[in-house]
Amino acid sequence: MAQQQQQAAALQGYNNELVKCIEDLCAKRDELHRQILLEEEEKGKLQNDIRILTDRLTKINESLAKKISTRNDFDRTISETENAYNKILESSQALVHVLKKEAGSLKDRMASDTTSSKDYRSGQVFSKSDHS
Repeated sequence: MAQQQQQAAALQGYNNELVKCIEDLCAKRDELHRQILLEEEEKGKLQNDIRILTDRLTKINESLAKKISTRNDFDRTISETENAYNKILESSQALVHVLKKEAGSLKDRMASDTTSSKDYRSGQVFSKSDHS
């Protein structure tokens, strides 16, 4: 009987130890489950953030593309305007040069006509070829 009591006591000790091990395993599983839930929640938030950021990035890329295109149009318009302006400046310089030359020629002709008029009044008439 003593042996049966020892066996019963040993069996009771094993049972208690087995129950404690199962309780420890359940506690560890519950803690792991809690961590899984937290990480799944964080994962959901991150996926939502990624979706929001992806949408925002798409909108910014579209906006940038439009603005870059508009800037390129500005650059083209400025370049064409500057080229046209430079051609106007060159034409103006050429026109000023031609006008100065013509004005000088007209001045010479007027001076020549004035000299002829003076010579005529004094009784002497000279042709243009005489003055040359």
